[in-house]
Amino acid sequence: MKNSQVAIIVAIAVLIGYTLVKLGNSATYSDFTTAASAEGEATTVIAFLDLDAEMTFEPKSVQFSFGAIDKQGKKQRVIYYEPKPQDFERSEEITLTGYDADSAFIATEILMKCPSKYNEQNEVDSDKIYK
Repeated sequence: MKNSQVAIIVAIAVLIGYTLVKLGNSATYSDFTTAASAEGEATTVIAFLDLDAEMTFEPKSVQFSFGAIDKQGKKQRVIYYEPKPQDFERSEEITLTGYDADSAFIATEILMKCPSKYNEQNEVDSDKIYK
């Protein structure tokens, strides 16, 4: 075989290996109960903000903590070692990536689904269409 053919075969093998590793590490959505049994592994939980729970931010340790309720209804304290995201209170749904600790879920990443500014406008426009 020529050197160029060997290089192409090696490049394809590396690409296939990289793809398999990425697919193997992809997180699935779970709840707080499943995250607790994952024993320190990163999990992704879809939850809602617990409006009754206290929300605190400690500037010295850069620690934001709040309460969340997963889709199964389990309440959990969440600690996030970053400042509070903008418009956090307005979020409809929060996706938390992190791991379970003894007393709380430690979030390493927070994604928020905020209410659409077009929902109310669409409802008004749909009334006009059918009249």
